[in-house]
Amino acid sequence: MPLSNAARHKRYRARLKAQQPRGRYRRPQERRSRPQRWGEAVETLRALHAEYHDWRDHLPASQQGSTLAETLEDVCALDLNALDLDLSRGFGRD
Repeated sequence: MPLSNAARHKRYRARLKAQQPRGRYRRPQERRSRPQRWGEAVETLRALHAEYHDWRDHLPASQQGSTLAETLEDVCALDLNALDLDLSRGFGRD
């Protein structure tokens, strides 16, 4: 049974649609320097560290001896002062 004009055109449109290239998403290029990104990461860690201190200080008495309390103690014992580095820009741009 021969195809009608509408069915033939429908197949043609489907074939064209399958052959069209898809648009590619290009990730935006990072514009911040590595020292800037390092500084922002350290500030984020400091903010999280303060939140963990607050969480540990307001932990209910029923959970004082739990593994959660031990983990919070380990996190609060971390020394973030070692992350304060003066990173050079490199290639003579110090």
